[in-house]
Amino acid sequence: MEWNIPEYVDRIIDKLEANGYSGYIVGGSVRDILIGREPSDFDITTDALPDEIEEVFKEYKTLEVGKQFGTIVVVQEEGIVEVTTFRADGEYVDGRRPERVYFSKNIIDDLSRRDFTINSMAYNKKAGLIDYFQGKEDLKKRQIKTVGDPKERFSEDYLRIMRALRFASQLEFSIEESTFQACKLYSEYILNISIERIREEFFKILLCKTPSNGIRLMKDTGMLSIVLPEIMDTVRFNQHTPHHDKDVFEHILCVLDNTDPILELRLTALLHDIGKPHTLTIDENGIGHFYNHDKVGAKIAEKILKRLKASNELIETVSLLIYKHMTQHDNLGEKGLKRLLAIMGEERIFTLLELNKADRLCSNKDANIQDLIEREEKIKRIIENKEVYEKKQLTINGHDVIKLGYKEGKKIGEILNYLLEKVLENPELNDKEKLIEIIKEKFKASE
Repeated sequence: MEWNIPEYVDRIIDKLEANGYSGYIVGGSVRDILIGREPSDFDITTDALPDEIEEVFKEYKTLEVGKQFGTIVVVQEEGIVEVTTFRADGEYVDGRRPERVYFSKNIIDDLSRRDFTINSMAYNKKAGLIDYFQGKEDLKKRQIKTVGDPKERFSEDYLRIMRALRFASQLEFSIEESTFQACKLYSEYILNISIERIREEFFKILLCKTPSNGIRLMKDTGMLSIVLPEIMDTVRFNQHTPHHDKDVFEHILCVLDNTDPILELRLTALLHDIGKPHTLTIDENGIGHFYNHDKVGAKIAEKILKRLKASNELIETVSLLIYKHMTQHDNLGEKGLKRLLAIMGEERIFTLLELNKADRLCSNKDANIQDLIEREEKIKRIIENKEVYEKKQLTINGHDVIKLGYKEGKKIGEILNYLLEKVLENPELNDKEKLIEIIKEKFKASE
C-alpha cells in the first residue's frame, strides 16, 4: 500500500535519522492510514532523548510541553508534531497513571505500553510497518483488542475502558470478547478517573456517526449506569401511547442518530426525554401522558451536565433546548414564532428545529414533519426581512423614553414591553414617531 505521509512529518523523521537516531510515525496516524482515513495529526516516536530531540531541532521552534514524559513539540508552518522518546511505564498504583515513566532505546517497549493493538503500530520508510501485536489483523477483523491481558491493561488505566467503547463507536468495530468482558468487570472503577477525562471520551462517543452504538456499548458494559445513571430509567420504559412505537430509551437513541454531530444538539437529543419516567400518568383510556416532562427533564439535564463539569454555556443551551422542545406541538402563529425566536436566539432556534424534526420522525412510522419545515421557513423569512421580535430591534430605546420625561426603573421596561407587543401585532408601527405617539397616548409622563 501507499503511505502518503506529509512532507513536514517526513522531514522530522529524516532529520532524526540524519543525526543517528530512529523515528517512526506511531499510533492513531498509522491506524488511520491503514484503514484509508485522513489522520487528524501525526505523532513520532524516537530513541532520541528529550534533550537530544531539542538539539536536533534547535533551528526549529520547539515547545517543552510534556518534556518530563519525553515529549517535545516541533513547530513547523505546515503543522505541529509531537516527538516522544520511546517509553516504558513503571508500576501503575492508582488505576490512572504509572508511578514513573522510563525512557527506552527499544521501540518494542514503547509499543507494548499502548492500549489497543490497532494503536500499537509504527512505521517509517526504512523499516516499513512494525506490528508486534497484530494490529493490522485486528483492523481487518474490525475489532478492538487490548495489547496483552485486557484485565492488566484496564487496571493500569480505567479510562481505557471508555476509550475502547469510543474507538468501537467511532470506527464501527466490535470489541473482542475477552476485552469486552474485562470492560464489564472493571467498569465500576471508572470513577477513579477524573470526571473531565470521562466527559471528553463520552462527548467523543456522542459525536460519532452512529452514537447509539456507543451508548448501547456503555449500557451493555455497565458504564452507562455509572456515568449517566439517570438515563437507565428510560430503558424498556413503556410510553403507553399510540403516538410512540418505541420505549423511551429506543426513542432517545433514534433521535440521537438522526441529529447532526453538534455537541449541544446531540446532548439535547440524548437527554430531551429524560424527564418522562418521572412524569407518567395514565388516563381512563389507558393512554400515557407526560405533563411537564420538558421542564423536569431540563432540570435533570442541568444536574447531569454540572456533574460532568460542562461549561456554563453548554449547560444553559442544552437545558433551554430541552425546556422548549415540546413547542413543536404548539400551534404558533406569527407572534408566537417571534416570541420563541426572541427566547431561543437566531442560532439556537434552528438547533431546536433540528431536534424537533428528529424527535417527530422517531415517534412512529406515520410521523409527518411538514408543519416543522413550514415553521422553519417562516422563521427564516422573519430573520431575512429583519422583522422585530425583541426589544433591542425597536426604533426607540430606554434612553429615548427617559428623554420623554419618564423616570428610570421598572416603568421604562413596562413601556418597552408594551411597544414590543404592539409591534409584534403590527410590524408597521416600528417607526420612532409612531412609537412616541403610542407612549404619549398610553402612559403618563413623570412629573
